[in-house]
Amino acid sequence: MFRLLIGLIGVLILIAAAGCQGRPAPTDTPDPAAAPGVASAREPSSLVIYSGRSESLVGPVIEQFSQATGIETRVKYGSTSEIAATILEEGANSPADIFFAQDPGGLAAVESMLGRLPADVLNRVPAHFQSPDGRWVGLSGRARVVVYNTDRLSPADLPDDLRGFTDPKWRGRIGWPPTNASFQAMVTAMRVLWGEDETREWLEGIQANAPTVYPKNTPTVAAAGAGEIDVGFVNHYYLYRFLQEEGETFAARNAHLSGGGPGAVILVAGAGVLDGAQNTENATRFIEFMLSPVAQQYFASQTYEYPLVEGVQVNRLLTPLDEINSPQIDMADLGDLEGTLDLLRDTGILP
Repeated sequence: MFRLLIGLIGVLILIAAAGCQGRPAPTDTPDPAAAPGVASAREPSSLVIYSGRSESLVGPVIEQFSQATGIETRVKYGSTSEIAATILEEGANSPADIFFAQDPGGLAAVESMLGRLPADVLNRVPAHFQSPDGRWVGLSGRARVVVYNTDRLSPADLPDDLRGFTDPKWRGRIGWPPTNASFQAMVTAMRVLWGEDETREWLEGIQANAPTVYPKNTPTVAAAGAGEIDVGFVNHYYLYRFLQEEGETFAARNAHLSGGGPGAVILVAGAGVLDGAQNTENATRFIEFMLSPVAQQYFASQTYEYPLVEGVQVNRLLTPLDEINSPQIDMADLGDLEGTLDLLRDTGILP
């Protein structure tokens, strides 16, 4: 009986072993998500943003997007021109999904690498604030202004347009940031509105007035408030950050030039989706979010920019767009950044 019991146990072991040989062990089971180039469904949804806008300005709203959607964002920050050059250098191998640029010139520089956006996304903003080919769209507006020191000047002391600052009486009193993307976009607008010859004359006229050079808008506004300069050529919203931090005693204010022209142009920051993006759907969701009331209100209330979507209130501290004598110019016409850089180098303003 004992031998019979042992024999039965042995047979059962053999049957079980034979059954196991008919299928691979769990550790040998192929995982489709582990194959090269296939994202695992268990991994968080992701998005790679190359941003020509500073982290202090757009970092919080990008974080809002991540929290609202659950999409993990990785952001590479730099100047718009630097980021555009990086994308061009990386070419089809760029890991970027989104290019978030400070100005239309940067977007135009890489426009051939951007895919077309859905019509329902483009239609959220006016046509002149987007690419005519639908490859990028404006997300917020910035007005060009003259920031002036209030201890020395009032708006009545300023010329009607930028041409007046070539007068020798402004010698040693001007500040500007020639390496800044928005300044370069303004010069591009100047080339479009005034032509090459008059733009060159203006640049040389300002150079003759020995302007103080700053790396970007923020120190230019700070210098106006500190009395280091009397006037500076900047975007409008930087002033309000100083007023928020230092109060009404900060000795600088903005002037919208009554004569209009390039010194009163309305620029846009915008974004496009790389044609070879790995996360196209998430990239489109990002742009949709940036054009949502939540993000547009962020730009209006937190960064003091102009919302571009109808129905979102402009910050009460800002001059309404319809009260600014801004020139009618399509943002797509500001795409010749390289021509502007050549002119700035040729006049010795850039090395």
